[in-house]
Amino acid sequence: MRKGPLTLVRDLSDVAPAELSSHDRILNAARALFASLGYENTTPTAIARNAGTSESQLIKHFGSKEGLLEAIFDHAWQRMGQGIRQALEQYEEPVDKLKALTELMINALESDKELRTLMLLEGRRIRRHGQMVIMTKGFLQVVGAIDKVLALMRERGQLRPELEIQAVRSALIGAFEGLLRDRMLAERVNFPAQYSPADIRATFRAILLCFLTPQPA
Repeated sequence: MRKGPLTLVRDLSDVAPAELSSHDRILNAARALFASLGYENTTPTAIARNAGTSESQLIKHFGSKEGLLEAIFDHAWQRMGQGIRQALEQYEEPVDKLKALTELMINALESDKELRTLMLLEGRRIRRHGQMVIMTKGFLQVVGAIDKVLALMRERGQLRPELEIQAVRSALIGAFEGLLRDRMLAERVNFPAQYSPADIRATFRAILLCFLTPQPA
């Protein structure tokens, strides 16, 4: 049973710049520049200038531009962590847990365009000459949480027995990201994906139903 609204930790963008440390100013500046110009087109010099600090401070806090991008994703997953825990704890039925996780993610990404751009376009691209894909602890925790929910569905006979749990999880995450990414591209480059957040919810739930054991009439 649901006990209360799902919540997010406060975003750094809610805090006045004068109240932020150099670490957080760099984080905010990089977030905005990566989202508007793209990761590859953003230089450490531009980030430091927009943050009102030096490149040496960027290196001190984050090690590199790649480390800074990873820190942005870690902070985003930290913000969503409380809501994710609530989604897993407040619902008894595993299908309801998955729906709540989906709702949390849709709300978070719809309300934060910078985060949506970074997660959907920069999240798991290959970097460092093909040697690195950013895979943050927060994202892996979400993957693990979904796998546990699917395992619980398997135990209760709700997941089709011929399906492998990790394959189902990959399909669900891929469908979710694809729906959001194409809608974002429709806003940015007029890609033919003119559907609403309500359409995303309805479509994702229809996809989820395909993995469930048919219930007797």
